[in-house]
Amino acid sequence: MNRTMIIYILGCILKTEGVLMALPCLVALIYHESQGIAYVIVAVLSLIAGMLLTIRKPKDYIIYLKEGCIATSLSWILMGIVGSFPFMITGEIPSFIDALFETVSGFTTTGASILSDVESLSHCSIMWRSFTHWIGGMGVLVFIIAIVPLSGGSNINLMRAESPGPSVGKLVPKVRHTARILYIIYFGLTLLEFIILVMAKMPVFDAVNTSFATAGTGGFGIKNDSIGSYSVAIQWIVTIFMILFGVNFNAYYLLFFGSIKKALSMEEVRVYFGIILAAITAITINIYSMCSGVWDAITKSAFQVGSIITTTGFSTTDFNLWPQTSKTILVLLMFVGACAGSTGGGIKVSRFVILIKTIIKELNSYIHPRSVKKIKVEGKPVEHEVIRSVNVYMITFILTFVVSVFLVSLEGKDLTTNFTAVAATINNIGPGLELAGPTHNFGHFGILSKIVIIFDMLAGRLELFPMLLLFHPVVIKEMLADKRKYRVK
Repeated sequence: MNRTMIIYILGCILKTEGVLMALPCLVALIYHESQGIAYVIVAVLSLIAGMLLTIRKPKDYIIYLKEGCIATSLSWILMGIVGSFPFMITGEIPSFIDALFETVSGFTTTGASILSDVESLSHCSIMWRSFTHWIGGMGVLVFIIAIVPLSGGSNINLMRAESPGPSVGKLVPKVRHTARILYIIYFGLTLLEFIILVMAKMPVFDAVNTSFATAGTGGFGIKNDSIGSYSVAIQWIVTIFMILFGVNFNAYYLLFFGSIKKALSMEEVRVYFGIILAAITAITINIYSMCSGVWDAITKSAFQVGSIITTTGFSTTDFNLWPQTSKTILVLLMFVGACAGSTGGGIKVSRFVILIKTIIKELNSYIHPRSVKKIKVEGKPVEHEVIRSVNVYMITFILTFVVSVFLVSLEGKDLTTNFTAVAATINNIGPGLELAGPTHNFGHFGILSKIVIIFDMLAGRLELFPMLLLFHPVVIKEMLADKRKYRVK
């Protein structure tokens, strides 16, 4: 195991996080807030620690899939721990578990919060919460790939460990250039939303935070009622951009480089929009009697459907009060999630497309036992390895989900709360139903449940396996063996 390379990557993560904390420091300076000192302290210490870890350069920069998964998992855990320190130092979230919960929720773009009064936070802390969404949306390792020279196929292994979806490919021959293109698209869409929100008369501070949270499909609101107090025009702008950030970024690459026909023919994207339209129609009809008119019903339905399927987690109404049919649709959308290669969470539309086609193929094999047919997506055969990985992922997801619900249920809360709390966090959505609903928070959960949910948020964001790999006996043995070897030298 290339232990020195893993340490080097962790050092890069610490330096990057230290630099990124300059934003809340700047906000504190603008608003003359003393809480900014906490961010300065943590930023400086993070930079120093990062420099110490990167002084010793690795003998080689090769890192394979196993090391890539371990480096990714440890990087996200480290980011969460370091990012939680300012909340504790300022006293705004004094409990370590609570501060870690809030920070991990931010970086994993989950948006589940333990805070009952968000508006009581300082401007710099509000900005840091929202900024963690933007950082985690595309992935900090994707950013590092663009600047750290790696070799031996290392770049793609890090990207595979961090990027969502059943398979990860390159937009262009070099992975570093792919990472840069992704961030250019990401930054461009974020900037566009910010400009439009300001034009819609949203305050600049609010627009920045909302753009960060929408781009990362995170959902941390800066108001206690999330987005509910803003105008209908602003709600529609957020709705549209939530849905746009849930689209596979490959489609944008194709659009920007002239292959419009290929972009429009992407099967996953077409299914994604089909699900959204069907869900909006069904919920609009179902909640019509509870709204002031058709337009109001469409507005609320579109916003919540866009928020849930993209796993953003914003809310404009208490959908916990909606009819059972509408709530059931929303819960189902929690599991479906957005497109692979987007900033959204969930199981991903592409996996469901492959699973459904696998079922159809299996049924056909019963009718025509001798037939040999390949599963195709967008007219191209799907490799057996991809189908296998999707099946294994689904089994692992179900097992992780069941164990998590059981552990959370030990507190004695109702089944709906436990089920949707786990569903909303492992799929990186945020709000669930009942005590985990949009008008409540996760502060009332016990320490064990919060630890389980923190794990679920990280596992959900990293597609399960990088986090689970940390607990594999062979990996633990190799890490300890490397450590002893390193000390002898």
